[in-house]
Amino acid sequence: MSAPALNRVPIDPDAGIPDLVRSLADDSKRLLGDEVRLAKLEAKDSMHQASRGFVWLALAFGVGVVMLVCLTLLLATLIGDIAGGHMWVGALITGVIELAVAAWLITKGIKAFSTDAYTLPETRESAKDLAVWAKHPQQA
Repeated sequence: MSAPALNRVPIDPDAGIPDLVRSLADDSKRLLGDEVRLAKLEAKDSMHQASRGFVWLALAFGVGVVMLVCLTLLLATLIGDIAGGHMWVGALITGVIELAVAAWLITKGIKAFSTDAYTLPETRESAKDLAVWAKHPQQA
């Protein structure tokens, strides 16, 4: 079975060294420009994901504050009334419940930031391929 045909750039056998160097320089400029554009696209995508995580954290904080103020008053009063008028018992139990809810919301926000999308995986793979090609261009 033969090796698959690669898309090879036609080379003029009459081209001189200066022409080949100029062609190599042009190809290098184009490749560098493509890499920069790819990095910009990946950075934009990473920033979009980071902003989504930030929105989740901000939303969790805002909703948590409003909810906790209302629930603190309601639960502390209800539990204090059930505890025979000991409002401190109601406030203590309400505080524990609020801490558990806050921990859950913070965990959800932190998970949004813990994705590995900030490492620009496509750019890293492309750079590795470029380094291998640069070391062994005849194998490409």
